Amino acid sequence: CCCQAAFACESMGFESVMINSNPETVSTDYDTSDLLFFEPLTLEDVLNVIERLNGGGIDRADRAGKVVGAIVQFGGQTPLNLAHGLAQAGGPLVGTGLDSIDFAEDRDRFKALLDEMGLKQPPSGIARSLDEAIAGANRIGYPVLVRPSYVLGGRGMEICQDEGALRTYMTTAVNVSDLANAPVLIDRFLNDATEVDVDVVADFEPSEGTRARMISHDSDAPRAIVCGVMEHIEEAGIHSGDSTCIVPPFSLSPALVDEIRTTARRLAEKLRVRGLMNVQFAVKDGAVYILEVHPRASRTSPFVGKAKGVAWPFVAAQVMMGRSLARLGTKEIPDTGFYAVKESVFPFAKFPGVDVVLGPEMRSTGEVMGADRSLPIAFAKAQMGAGVHLPTKGSVFLSVREGDRAAIVEISRKLREMDFTIYTSRGTGAFLAERGVETKTLHKLSEGARPTVLDVIANGEISLIINTPTKKGAKTDEGKIRANAVRAGIPMITTVSAARATVDAIAALRAGAWTVTAIQDYFPHLARPPAEPKQALAGAGVGRP
Repeated sequence: CCCQAAFACESMGFESVMINSNPETVSTDYDTSDLLFFEPLTLEDVLNVIERLNGGGIDRADRAGKVVGAIVQFGGQTPLNLAHGLAQAGGPLVGTGLDSIDFAEDRDRFKALLDEMGLKQPPSGIARSLDEAIAGANRIGYPVLVRPSYVLGGRGMEICQDEGALRTYMTTAVNVSDLANAPVLIDRFLNDATEVDVDVVADFEPSEGTRARMISHDSDAPRAIVCGVMEHIEEAGIHSGDSTCIVPPFSLSPALVDEIRTTARRLAEKLRVRGLMNVQFAVKDGAVYILEVHPRASRTSPFVGKAKGVAWPFVAAQVMMGRSLARLGTKEIPDTGFYAVKESVFPFAKFPGVDVVLGPEMRSTGEVMGADRSLPIAFAKAQMGAGVHLPTKGSVFLSVREGDRAAIVEISRKLREMDFTIYTSRGTGAFLAERGVETKTLHKLSEGARPTVLDVIANGEISLIINTPTKKGAKTDEGKIRANAVRAGIPMITTVSAARATVDAIAALRAGAWTVTAIQDYFPHLARPPAEPKQALAGAGVGRP
């Protein structure tokens, strides 16, 4: 996103200045921006850079060659948190205004906004003490999603199934002495809901008094455009940065997708968004709920750009600097005829013994994309990109919590039809045997008998593990199984929805009807023309591609 913003500045005749604390990112390549500062992303350091560039002052944009605008939407939550301090110091923000950022970040104001718009949100509350937390959870209803306010990457978030779990969380995971200043947010957790991410680009003029600046002004009527609707494979409750998501949605009805698109546009207009916005929805029993709104670029922005063939951050940066979507000729892109799958990459192999169960706290360190006209093949390609090698034969260990057993029957039948041997724990095995699925039962680790699943893993007999957890932690039996699977390089599936997608992908790989396809094959306009001889370009003023 930051690279695209620098290119957008160049296209509009501005020099770009990059401030970045991470030298490993591509945005710190020497030819991306005109000036590059390796500095901590703190208010003091950013103000020092602006003051230096302005020749001794912060708000001196009237002088030629000085800072005319600061973009804070393209670095995640960290630079967004600097917006208030920059504005108070007179820093020239561009794009979505402070008031809109506050609306999305302030829980009470955002709830009032949704109520005014007639939109649904899971019941929620704010707790500044243990008693408030217990009373709020009882009012909302368990299970609840709890998290400290103003956290990055879902850090410290947890799902509490009952009052005992909530008491443990409030006494061990948060700073009780600072609850008055940093309260705990409590939301009703929607079991078995489908999560959906939507990215929007809009060109509404910031509301009065927001201290956002327009560098240029196009007079076209403002509007909001949905960049893409992404359906998560995992149920709601897995951090969006860790989830597998798909464009276009694969299980939602067209009516639901239209409702989600319309709601996202309405939110962009109400919040006076100028630039990118990300909305997280949950769909349960045909009802659409708003989980969160981020008035900035999300990690999904580059993915949905490649899935739709449009560099949305490039468009958004031009919009933030004053261009209109109409003048840029930007339109919503219909379904492109292929599926794009975003898969997360995890560092678990680098941390032996760490439990790999996913939850509301983000744990991934990267992501890849797979694309194909067949959804199972697109999913398989994404797994390959993430370094996960799905087996097409062999043995599967299958152990799921009691609530998932009914859903696993069809999955196990498909595995048997493909001649996979299925090893199970005793409870899962008995359940499947009653339904005519043949399995081999293994002893639990706690029983002290052999063989156990660790034995068959050590013997190289397991090629895939499907385990929906009942207990978490590296010292639990399940945690030991998952840790040993990571050491052995065995694909580990921890949700039923991911298990369904995995089995379908294995079946498609066995069928063999797939090819390697370049992204340009889906979007011919992205293909570069043949390069001309170098001597023909000499002195022609040709910029970098």
